[in-house]
Amino acid sequence: MADKLNLQTKSISTPTLVVLLLVSLAIPPFLSAIDFNYGILICCFVLLYVVAVSGLDVVFGYSGQISLGHAAYFAIGAYGSIMLHKYFGVMIVFSMLIASVAATLIGIVIAYPASRLRFHFLSLSTIAFGEIVYQMVLQSPGAVTGNSLGIFTESVNLFGFKLDTYTRFYYYGLAVVIISLILKNNLINSRTGRALIAIRENAHAADGAGINVTRHKVIAFAVSTFYCAYAGAMYAHLVGFVSPDTFMFRQSVLFLTMLLFGGTGSLLGPVIGAFSVTLLNEALRVAERYQMFIYGTLMLLVIIALPGGIYGSLNRLLNRLKRKEAR
Repeated sequence: MADKLNLQTKSISTPTLVVLLLVSLAIPPFLSAIDFNYGILICCFVLLYVVAVSGLDVVFGYSGQISLGHAAYFAIGAYGSIMLHKYFGVMIVFSMLIASVAATLIGIVIAYPASRLRFHFLSLSTIAFGEIVYQMVLQSPGAVTGNSLGIFTESVNLFGFKLDTYTRFYYYGLAVVIISLILKNNLINSRTGRALIAIRENAHAADGAGINVTRHKVIAFAVSTFYCAYAGAMYAHLVGFVSPDTFMFRQSVLFLTMLLFGGTGSLLGPVIGAFSVTLLNEALRVAERYQMFIYGTLMLLVIIALPGGIYGSLNRLLNRLKRKEAR
């Protein structure tokens, strides 16, 4: 099991990481040079989705708990940060963190009873919570959350340095992604990470081996909700406006689609999935009515044809080529 873990998290070579970083740093100057600022905005969305999907990967890819309600934590992070800044004057850089911690605490409260559920019962409970949060922001007094009309906010302010351009926000988002992936990698390669993988493989065997299954499931859920809530806060201050329509059930489906498409239980899987599905989403704007149908079709194709997602399939292909060369 430990070997499997190392294969998933340490198979990325240092030169590959350096190349990926250099390419990422060069994207805004390149897009600005060809006068395609909208492309930088799309890349900003990719980065915040990478954070959210990486969090979902901790709870789904590593601990084996399916969640179809992560749009709720995305909403809590977004609305929480906006309201803390608007009504209490909290600096945005701190309001984002406070809202994410609040979402994490809520996630822990939900995770304790939910951790005892399995399969469709667990997914139904997360869907129910997502719908509760959606209805709360939709039906709340307009003076608080703007109800169905939405609420405006300001861009991120890093101690006087405003991220009021897409390029500035991009580099901030890139830094958040790097920190998030490093922390996730450290978690997965720790004793807690190995316990999560053991639970994913066989919860009864893990319990018999002395692993506290409930506690580790709650830890996975807490990490996942923090990542997703922080991504929601990033979204709010990037767009400058949020409304309940952003946090409907289809947003949770989008996160899961990105994860399955890119590959679960890996560092680069969420990156690949967020990038691929976001570009696909932009290409399908003309067919907005059919997006849920297309997401469902994508998930079926991935489950049947690419059970490990794009990243997992590429890994298997590379391993086959290595074995052929060894022979």
